[in-house]
Amino acid sequence: MPITYHERVLDNGLRVVAEIDPDAHSAAAGFFVATGARDEDPGVMGVSHYLEHMMFKGTETLSADDINRTFDEMGARNNAYTSHELTCFYAQILPEHMPRALDTLGRMMRPALRQDDFDTEKQVILEEIAMYKDNPFWVLYEATIAAHRAGTGMAHRVLGTDETVGALQRDQMMAYFQDRYSADNTIVSLAGRVDFDDAARDVERLCGSWTPTSPRPREPLSPPAGMEVRLTDERINRAYMIAVANAPSATDDRRYAAMLLAQVLGSPDNSRLHWALIEPGLAEEAQASFDPHDGAGDFFVYASGDPERADEIWSVVELEIDSVAASIEQDDLERLRTKLATGVTLAGERPHDRMQRLGRLWTSVGRYMTLEDELARIEAVTLDDVRRVAAEFPMHPRTTGCLTPS
Repeated sequence: MPITYHERVLDNGLRVVAEIDPDAHSAAAGFFVATGARDEDPGVMGVSHYLEHMMFKGTETLSADDINRTFDEMGARNNAYTSHELTCFYAQILPEHMPRALDTLGRMMRPALRQDDFDTEKQVILEEIAMYKDNPFWVLYEATIAAHRAGTGMAHRVLGTDETVGALQRDQMMAYFQDRYSADNTIVSLAGRVDFDDAARDVERLCGSWTPTSPRPREPLSPPAGMEVRLTDERINRAYMIAVANAPSATDDRRYAAMLLAQVLGSPDNSRLHWALIEPGLAEEAQASFDPHDGAGDFFVYASGDPERADEIWSVVELEIDSVAASIEQDDLERLRTKLATGVTLAGERPHDRMQRLGRLWTSVGRYMTLEDELARIEAVTLDDVRRVAAEFPMHPRTTGCLTPS
């Protein structure tokens, strides 16, 4: 039987969406909240990620052990994550466990936020921040993005800082939760072998009393002017280099051409950067990507290698950035389309991937598109489209970052 799309909007604005596959052997459910580091006030930077942790600490009627034990008894694969623009809580289960999985997810979405739990978890978050400080790439990435998007929420660090997390109060978290974790800011995404009517009724029973809050809209992201970030660290022995430049947004039709352009420039293998840097042994890593956001996007280029050859590596990176539009050929597009078609097909076979795609699509784009529709949009991209997006988003000005040994 074909996969079918279903949708229901509760009276309070919460939207339930699903791709139902009666022939699937599993099911997946996720609660997607349209909030993340971008939506935080600077003084509470990190509250979104901290709150993600707190959601597993229990409700007024469920302990943390209750939640963990229930997921274990279902054999669920469950987790959560936070980004700049969304927070997701999800579970993969056998179809017969969907009612119980929805019940557990829905109940944990209204946490107790107890002071004792808040104090204990703060130390966990601070340890996580310290762990990421030992990752050279992550240190450089955060510093470069902070400079690139300075003055906006996109400059915020998802984990926050020692200072902001250390000073954060439980009542500040509660206020943020009440404003952002509202009915009209949440998508429930389902996929696989699911009885949609039953699931929608379960969601309404669990979430129908949630109040809408009409969260404030996000600030616009104007094109950055471009900056330079230079860091040193005596503990490292490699050079790390990054460039970030403006790109199409998540709702811009040019995003498909932008995605293909980034892949031609720096996919992990068989790309311009791979052949210019990795194959001859000049660099150890070299990649490019396209990261669309609400209102704007980013092109991202990264390379690492011997500090003695850092200038040489970066000169090649800049040469490839500036020449990629002129060098791209029809064979590049055909190769990428085949690769993407394989990825789309594989994703379509997994309910978890469909659930994730559906939730992120509604959170970022605000409408439904089938996998086949998106593949058709990719297939329709022409060489002229790619060259046009390269001209309209030329990766200039760009913010660059470099981390080297002291």
